[in-house]
Amino acid sequence: MRTRLGGIDQYLGVVAVLAEKDFKIRYRNSVLGFLWSLLNPFATMVILTLVFSYLLRTGVPNFPAWLLVGLLVWRFFQIGTAQGLTSILANAPLVSNVYMPRYLIVLSNNLANLLGASLEFLAVLPLLLVLGVNVTAYVILLPAILIAEFSLIFALSLSLSSLNLKYRDLDQIWGLVLQLGFFLSPIFYNASLIPQRFQFVYSLNPVTALIQSTRSIFLDHHLPSLFDGAVILGSIAILFLIGFAIFRHLEPRFAEEL
Repeated sequence: MRTRLGGIDQYLGVVAVLAEKDFKIRYRNSVLGFLWSLLNPFATMVILTLVFSYLLRTGVPNFPAWLLVGLLVWRFFQIGTAQGLTSILANAPLVSNVYMPRYLIVLSNNLANLLGASLEFLAVLPLLLVLGVNVTAYVILLPAILIAEFSLIFALSLSLSSLNLKYRDLDQIWGLVLQLGFFLSPIFYNASLIPQRFQFVYSLNPVTALIQSTRSIFLDHHLPSLFDGAVILGSIAILFLIGFAIFRHLEPRFAEEL
């Protein structure tokens, strides 16, 4: 017999409990715990800095800080979508035995990753200062950018989590998409290097817009461009419409697919 939840208070309670569980699982059985969230991007920054600053000569001012900001934005997107994809499957008993809007499971998983990403940015701020970044008042826009990226991840996770139940190969396919996405986003190279004829199409990548917007407030000390803001908001709106349509269509058969 399935337990039925009703009322906004119960739903909020479930979301909070699931988000806390997902956040703890992320660091469970790890000796260094949250430190891995800093060591991984830091190690990548050091390696790529050695390659692109000293061997390939990118010419980007303060390349280590520039790179680190891009890595943190990408890390949030990568982990958020990868874990969002498996969120329904990972909570099979809850889906089968408790009646509640299933999108709340995806939401709670993404909220746990939002918390993790927020803590990573806060923890990295002292390192950015050491790297010579002059933090200005524009940094107060960081929460807005993180919420925008969270919304993008949630919109994608609605599609990915529901399709993953029907097509179990999607986990492997999305891993390949993320590998490609890493190279198609301006994480370790400047977007200006993209040939002019591909610039417009390249700029429509919402992750590119998020990375450039975050660098604007941290490194360039100005507001993100209106174009990047439009790309981010437009992508969120389109992906939400697609995500909810797919999720609602497949949701009635979730229990059967588990």
